[in-house]
Amino acid sequence: MTELGKVLSRIVPPAPDLGPRAQARLDQLTKPPGSLGRLEELARRVVEITGNDPPAIGRRVIFTLAADHGVVAEGVSAYPQVVTAQMLENFLRGGAAINVLARHAGADIMVADLGVATPVSPRPGLVARRIGPGTRNMARGPAMTRDEAVAAIEAGIGLVEAERCQGIDLVGTGEMGIGNTTAASAIAAALTGAPVEAVTGRGTGIDEATWRRKADVVRRALEVNRPDPKDGLDVLAKVGGFEIGGLVGVILAGAARRIPVVLDGFIAGAAALIAVTLRPEAAHCLLASHCSAEPGHRVILERLGLRPYLDLEMRLGEGTGAALAFTLIEAAVRVYREMATFKSAGVSERQP
Repeated sequence: MTELGKVLSRIVPPAPDLGPRAQARLDQLTKPPGSLGRLEELARRVVEITGNDPPAIGRRVIFTLAADHGVVAEGVSAYPQVVTAQMLENFLRGGAAINVLARHAGADIMVADLGVATPVSPRPGLVARRIGPGTRNMARGPAMTRDEAVAAIEAGIGLVEAERCQGIDLVGTGEMGIGNTTAASAIAAALTGAPVEAVTGRGTGIDEATWRRKADVVRRALEVNRPDPKDGLDVLAKVGGFEIGGLVGVILAGAARRIPVVLDGFIAGAAALIAVTLRPEAAHCLLASHCSAEPGHRVILERLGLRPYLDLEMRLGEGTGAALAFTLIEAAVRVYREMATFKSAGVSERQP
């Protein structure tokens, strides 16, 4: 059995009694039932995903995966392709938004090159898991082979497994790749059936003419490749990206290890769609950090059945939304663990 097959076989839904048991404890805490709103939901979900009652949040890791996309040749981005490598360097220097927000959240960042077109020299902090120097132009044929799609997913699985020796209590998903909102739009359209215009946004801030060209490119990619919506590997291979495939692997590995996986924005959401297509039970491990300003993200979240915890009109990626959500998750778990119950505090409960 392949590594991917082994991981898929280990993903199962949570025990049905975990949620009600966690909710019963939340209702015993010194507050009116439900008065902490979705913080209570978060605490309950962490218990359900991990099976730990009470849960604990120690080490948290954001996996920021980078790769390039051949479709940039169609003029779909406001930035040149070299920016992927330049931003990778910025991550490694600690100067990007994700570095700042990860420090704020007390999270580690794993930066991995899954296929950046411009060579990035080896250095501490960079993990090389290159599948190739970027995907091929999906507007003219498949972005990658099926074997390359599997290799990208298994690279992501390997990244999570390599970090487990130090322990992981939360997984965050992040990415960098000029052109990857075009790939995510194609994935979203292929797997949800939504109109191309409804899932294609302005990415890095393109103008109206470029947006129309981008939507046309997505439409052509779907017509040329005809990805099978029932086959997540086929969709990834035909219109995806290496970093998106890597995130699919990160999600599946987290689900197999019962680690909460905090989705970032649009690109991570596209990866989650593929992961759930491969193994529907993987949806049980997912937490949506925020709702991106990219219009396709709402379509994806609706299909996944997820409600985001934040809506800050962000559209940066990198794992920034996941980092912010880590602070909410820690707060929710601390409430669950540290608040007194009515009985322990000697506080009278609500009268019937």
